[in-house]
Amino acid sequence: MDKVKWGILGPGAIAHSFIKGIQTLEDATVVAVGARNIEKATTFACRYDIPNVYGSYEELVNDPTIDIVYVATPHFLHKDCTLMCLKAGKAVLCEKPFTMNTKEAEEIINYAKGAKLFLMEAMWTRFLPAIGKVRELLKAEVIGEVRQVKADFGFCADWNPEGRLLNLNMGGGALLDVGVYPISFASMVFGAQPSQIKSMAHLGATGVDEQFMALFGYDNGKLASLSGAVRTDTPHDAWVIGTEGILQIPDFWHATSVILSVKDKPIEKFQLPFDATGYGYEAAEAMRCLRQGKLESDIMPLQESLSIMQTMDAMRKQWGLTYYKNEG
Repeated sequence: MDKVKWGILGPGAIAHSFIKGIQTLEDATVVAVGARNIEKATTFACRYDIPNVYGSYEELVNDPTIDIVYVATPHFLHKDCTLMCLKAGKAVLCEKPFTMNTKEAEEIINYAKGAKLFLMEAMWTRFLPAIGKVRELLKAEVIGEVRQVKADFGFCADWNPEGRLLNLNMGGGALLDVGVYPISFASMVFGAQPSQIKSMAHLGATGVDEQFMALFGYDNGKLASLSGAVRTDTPHDAWVIGTEGILQIPDFWHATSVILSVKDKPIEKFQLPFDATGYGYEAAEAMRCLRQGKLESDIMPLQESLSIMQTMDAMRKQWGLTYYKNEG
């Protein structure tokens, strides 16, 4: 492939960030955009000089010029849109959260594997230079054995009961929108899901989890303290605490620095800004996998995305929270 040709399914706010990231990559180009509203798709295409415009998702996925589709629809459409792409023979980068629940995640993963098509969850934070530095420092064991992770992501959304963030039927609430970030971060650090989960959430007037806190227990006594909110502002920092030192990652979900504190040594600060919006790094990883003929990423593997969804399902079960009837 000289240039990997992308299609964008769903030209919402996140798609604007993604395409600005794509524009930093010389070996990528966006050739098509599709929406259920042709006017919205046309406006997006004109802004970014995209040649092919479609007024339906079906038309987009059947465009023969597309190598890979970025699914940027709301949470509750991820499974159906991803399956649509895969059934049309397209590789897929699906925005986080991967799906609404474990059953949906299993369905798209099994189809992708059966069809031998690339699929990856677009957990963009994981591919940022600063988070790559975190993995490097952990691999080198500079803070010794990791014992604790602390991370939070909360903000105060405007009160809009019909909007995506507070609408139960659309997968609204803190867990899927922002809670997935600290949960995925802890998963990356420990390389495993918790064996014990103790969590609590406040379910607001619309039935969604407006805020939650969770304590995860892992083998050998390792712990994670995580929280998320859509009606409360929080610091957005992450901490990885080891037997020999601490890593602090300010604003970890869009990190640009890592602070290393090791016993009896001066504090080190690594400044690692990202290009443009930062969304180009996940696209670059997807393209690397495509060029190498890989069906999934080693950095964000499918089994981990599935396991994270299982963890979030377990948390919701503790809260008595379901998104729709007969949810599996």
